[in-house]
Amino acid sequence: MTPIAVTIAGSDSSGGAGIQADLKTFAALGVYGASVIAALTAQNTQGVTAIQDVPADFIAAQMDAVFSDLAVGAVKIGMLSQVPAIEAVAAGLDRHGAGNIVLDPVMVATSGDRLLATEAVETLRRLLLPRAMVVTPNLPEAAMLIGADMARDEGAMEAQARAIMALGAHSVLIKGGHNHGDESVDLLVGPGGVLRLAAKRIATRHTHGTGCTLSSAIAAGLAKGLDLFAATRQAKDYVSAAIAAADRLRISRHPEKGHGPLNHFHAQTEWREA
Repeated sequence: MTPIAVTIAGSDSSGGAGIQADLKTFAALGVYGASVIAALTAQNTQGVTAIQDVPADFIAAQMDAVFSDLAVGAVKIGMLSQVPAIEAVAAGLDRHGAGNIVLDPVMVATSGDRLLATEAVETLRRLLLPRAMVVTPNLPEAAMLIGADMARDEGAMEAQARAIMALGAHSVLIKGGHNHGDESVDLLVGPGGVLRLAAKRIATRHTHGTGCTLSSAIAAGLAKGLDLFAATRQAKDYVSAAIAAADRLRISRHPEKGHGPLNHFHAQTEWREA
């Protein structure tokens, strides 16, 4: 059977994050991608200018259409901006017995624009954390989930990951990209122990969609039958290479002002500036 992953997330009109980044990642890693669109955004490399939420009943209809027909091997959940969307997704996951769920608790865009309503944070904690095989917050998101200050070192990162596990998550990948230093260190904390994933920090503005890409890369590995540790290692390597190759892309008229996307197809395509 062809490995299949589905992304449940928001659409990014500029193609760098959200549904579009997820589908690119699935394809680059050899997985067939399906999608459930939970929100539409008007955005580009400069920021988000508008959000249109998809009605909860239509989110449910998309999930029923996809899961009733496709043999879904893993699920990536991204931007769910409102309480009804979170409730519809949780109910759909239960209705179809979905497993291998990767939850990226998208709260704030790279540009700084808030993507999750304040009142929806508690619903996300209550309904989605316990259903997730792994939750993948960055440092600000992890702090927001547990009501703490942002972690500044690896000891604090591990402690916050364990606090998120105490809310019901099976495992937590806490991402250290917002810290400083020569390395970007992520920690995967779970019942099997702690996996430290370090990569050389790359100096680039082109980091739009990094979190979306990492979580969907983990889902791709799970869909192919990898265990969580192996899938996360593969995802970290893939994202690091995509960031390193991001400067090859020239998509914005004003690259000095915003955040460009990763180069999802760095291994397949040699982009050339026109």
